[in-house]
Amino acid sequence: MRTGLTKQEKTTDIWFDEKDPLIHIRTHNTNLKRRLAAYAEQYPDECCKTDTDPETGCMEFDVAKGRFSFRLTAPYSEERRRAASEAAKANASNLTRSVI
Repeated sequence: MRTGLTKQEKTTDIWFDEKDPLIHIRTHNTNLKRRLAAYAEQYPDECCKTDTDPETGCMEFDVAKGRFSFRLTAPYSEERRRAASEAAKANASNLTRSVI
């Protein structure tokens, strides 16, 4: 979708406070919009779409606090990265390629 917005202007805002039981999400991110819309359809008591702006492609959702999480991952150590690379190389022969 062409919106006329730059990538820098296509933001995702997530805000909440200690009092309100909802997390408010406003996003231009296509993948996140799809995931939130599907979640809202499947679990309407936990998540609902509150606004859509067709001009900018932005969507807003309210999500119950216990249903949304942030995942922080530790960076791989050089040793772990090397081990993963070796394991991938060892298992590469198990992959099959389909020829069209």
